[in-house]
Amino acid sequence: MSPYRQNRLFHPRSGRSLAIAVDHGMPGEPDLLEGIEDMERVIDALIEADPDALLLTPGQAELLQRRIGRAKPALVLRVDTGNVFGREVPAEPSSWMYDDPVGLAVRLDAACVIANLQDAPGQPSLREACVRNVMRLRGECDRAQMPLMVEPVPMAPNTAGYDVHRDAERLRGLVRQATELGADLIKCDPLPDRNDFERIVRTARVPVLVRGGGRISDEEILRVTEDVLAAGALGLVYGRNVIQHEDPTAMTRALAALVHDDATADEALTLLSTSA
Repeated sequence: MSPYRQNRLFHPRSGRSLAIAVDHGMPGEPDLLEGIEDMERVIDALIEADPDALLLTPGQAELLQRRIGRAKPALVLRVDTGNVFGREVPAEPSSWMYDDPVGLAVRLDAACVIANLQDAPGQPSLREACVRNVMRLRGECDRAQMPLMVEPVPMAPNTAGYDVHRDAERLRGLVRQATELGADLIKCDPLPDRNDFERIVRTARVPVLVRGGGRISDEEILRVTEDVLAAGALGLVYGRNVIQHEDPTAMTRALAALVHDDATADEALTLLSTSA
């Protein structure tokens, strides 16, 4: 795979990537719309903060790509969705992908496409659907020289809807499967133990970017970020901890200080508090 498009995701000084995920409307769950009801306002605020990339859906990508000029984040395009994001466990968990997903990404001038690799205990059909999606994408991405990001997500047993299970061994197996299937980049959860996360990075072999998950305190997300960067992550793909923040622009800039300037969590927290 040519690195040319993938290069657009990474900062020229730090070699790391700060991406903000704003694809939460895709599953059609109202609980996920907090902070992103007015997408034009959200995208305006995030572009002002100058992250390296935005993760968007095909229906919202034009809010970024219609901007005139070169000074805007790269587009990471979400090309799949599923029925596992609600409060209840679906009778038949599944994951669906667009027709001609990579052609769509090329037409939208995306720098990368992303798809899930979800695993729910007792529901093998979900993982099977995701594997089929990734395998199809790999061939299409090769033909278009489009980078492929895969999001491995080990899910909790079927006691609720979409609930991530941060189990180091399950995550390690999924991350390795994503690499074996041909992922150019991995987007995955952090882990409480730094040694476990360092093992994830080694197992992946390709660049690992960390997802933020549910909303937590500013101090906690900044300390988690400092830890995963020290463990070898090459960047972040954070969503709710930015878009649900009272000042998404300030939070993005605080995260950029960690990712690109090697700031400590304390320094980033001070920057955030003075920017608010």
